[in-house]
Amino acid sequence: MRSTRTAGLLAGVAFAALASGTAQAQMSDNVIKIGMLSDRSGIYADINGEGSAVAARLAAEEFGNAINGTKIEIIVGDHQNKADIAANLARQWIDVEKVDVVADVPNSAAALAVQGITKDKKRIFLMSGPGSTDLTGKDCSPYGFLWTWDNHAVASSTARALVEQGKKSWFFITADYAFGHSLETEAVNTVKQLGGTIKGSVRHPLASSDFSSFLLQAQASGAEVVAFANAGGDTINAVKQAAEFGIPQGGQTLAGLLLNVNDIHALGLDTAQGLMLANSFYWDMNDETRAWSKKFEERTGRKPSMNQAGVYSAVKHYLKAVQEVGTDDADKVAAKMRATPITDMMMKDAKIADNGRIFNDMYLAQIKTPGESKAAWDYFKILKTIPGEQAYINPKDSGCPLVK
Repeated sequence: MRSTRTAGLLAGVAFAALASGTAQAQMSDNVIKIGMLSDRSGIYADINGEGSAVAARLAAEEFGNAINGTKIEIIVGDHQNKADIAANLARQWIDVEKVDVVADVPNSAAALAVQGITKDKKRIFLMSGPGSTDLTGKDCSPYGFLWTWDNHAVASSTARALVEQGKKSWFFITADYAFGHSLETEAVNTVKQLGGTIKGSVRHPLASSDFSSFLLQAQASGAEVVAFANAGGDTINAVKQAAEFGIPQGGQTLAGLLLNVNDIHALGLDTAQGLMLANSFYWDMNDETRAWSKKFEERTGRKPSMNQAGVYSAVKHYLKAVQEVGTDDADKVAAKMRATPITDMMMKDAKIADNGRIFNDMYLAQIKTPGESKAAWDYFKILKTIPGEQAYINPKDSGCPLVK
């Protein structure tokens, strides 16, 4: 009797080991490897950069840094805001280092390059930083997912709010690459649809330090709104120099078409007060966002941007899909991600469309005055919630061939 019982126990252990081994064998190389490809030293380092890597690690830690006994590994690279460097790193990661997922990638030109590589090589691409609508439009991918925001959502929401306030004539100062062009186009379309006019536009090189000539043209245009179709350090420099030129004091309204809480922190409320913006995340919205942002700040010394919060949400949703399907096979994971609504500290019941666009809510906010702010990072007044269905382009109108 004892030997029979022992044999049964051994058989059970063997079966469990076999089941565990099967689960592990379904993971490529017994590791789930996530490549965080970001701007770690340039104009987007503050709103993405190391903070994005921290956000990804926080997501992995919620799974114990492993799924079904398979280790989660996060590696980090710097694309230096250059599409060719981004493409080469992504290709090397996939071919040599066997990366399963590429994530983050602020800079639309870099993201478009990586989108092509991950599509060809069948790897999941989690984007939280690029804004070009082409990523979920004509250049969409069955493996590409665009989290957090896009140019249409931030530009059209901000433009609509200002035009509805009666500010109908606009001048644009635009970063001269794919992201800036797209951001300007989205705002221009909204302004014109609402009966506004465009007084002119000028384009500047990425990572500009001197905006004087561009600001003089904007000032001379007489436009009611001077809109900055750029981001990160470019927006910070442009807004600071506009204040030095006395542009807002002269009655022209400054509009940053893509602003993060980090940008406001760098500008200071004396300069940034009154600016309108659209964001998909603010650290001080509720107990959940405050608790997660506290953990983030303990590691970085700063509150998270919406891009960094988006990295957390994207990586968590990916890992949850891997856990549920029991494999990191890209096709199976992508299908599970699309079939599962996203619910976490950042968004609730957000759907993923066929074109890879995440339909999260956006929030229209205005920057507080120094007198309204009660503490450091207390910067946003949330004016209204814009449902994802209103904030983003209808997938059927996106130009993505994956949309049925």
